[in-house]
Amino acid sequence: MMLERISPTRHDTIDGVPEPSENPHLVGHQAAARQLAAAFGANRLHHALLLAGPNGIGKATLAFRLAFHLLSFPRPEEAPPELLVPDPASSLFRSIAQGAHPSVLHLTRPANERTKGYKSVITVDEIRRLSRFLSMTAHDGGWRIVIVDPADDLNTNAANALLKSLEEPPARTLFVLIAHSPGALLPTIRSRCQTVRMQRLRGDEILEVLRLLGLAVPPSAEAQAALAERAAGSVRAAILLTEYGGLEIAGAVDAVLNEPRFGVAAASKIADAVTGREQGIQFELFNAHLLDVVTQRATAAAAKGHGASAEKLAALWSAMADAIGQTDTYNLDKRQHVISWLAQMHDALHGG
Repeated sequence: MMLERISPTRHDTIDGVPEPSENPHLVGHQAAARQLAAAFGANRLHHALLLAGPNGIGKATLAFRLAFHLLSFPRPEEAPPELLVPDPASSLFRSIAQGAHPSVLHLTRPANERTKGYKSVITVDEIRRLSRFLSMTAHDGGWRIVIVDPADDLNTNAANALLKSLEEPPARTLFVLIAHSPGALLPTIRSRCQTVRMQRLRGDEILEVLRLLGLAVPPSAEAQAALAERAAGSVRAAILLTEYGGLEIAGAVDAVLNEPRFGVAAASKIADAVTGREQGIQFELFNAHLLDVVTQRATAAAAKGHGASAEKLAALWSAMADAIGQTDTYNLDKRQHVISWLAQMHDALHGG
């Protein structure tokens, strides 16, 4: 089934997969959804929510469903005890998804005109949009909803500017901050939000989402179990693994890292596969897997009491994360990035 894209694309859009704003399906997270519906119905919904949990589990989907619910029932006492399941054909659903509803502001990474891609952070200019949004009268006197997606991407100036709005929230305004790593946010921002912790999806829930979206599901039970384990509770990870060669990329990287001697030819082959003009997602998968390898090795070293080794790997993780950001921001040579970091990782894992 061909996807009718009605939502603006963004930095992490996946071709053929609905954006959270245009996805009517919310799988899992029943407890969190009921908690929010009950708080709204009792007129006790906190003015700022922090939806916290791993990337790709449905946090933004829940945020947009909550926005649909609030705009459908301006009077909390008239709202049902469960979040309303949106009708994708409704004008309200479509206007929210299109980014055209005057009462919903979705803040995410802006376009980068210089590179024709997207910036690596949410800038203070985006928060200035928030100031203009809040200065206007609410549509029909109802609710205004601000979704920051994800708040992890706020740079320092943007985070401080957002904090001012959180400290003095206008009436009938809801802030929903999405965070993959809430501990990295400013403590002052976290303290002004009610945290709603969302868990990784079960394997059967991941497969259900894939089916609802009309995406490929491995045919055998064994392959389904392997996908669920590798995806680690994230639908986004499962989609990238199945649709964009993530499993093959991870296998090739592991093979290079496990060899006693660094294979320049094999590393070069990986670089060719993940750095082409249309290989942005594959490049993202390469980086994500390499960071995961470091995290796993550092955790294992710490568990064995090898503190110095764990610290060295943690420093390597930070350096690589910085390099990824610089490569994206300044449009640096991705091929050199791949080969260089494979070599550095190999040296670190083999005592080089």
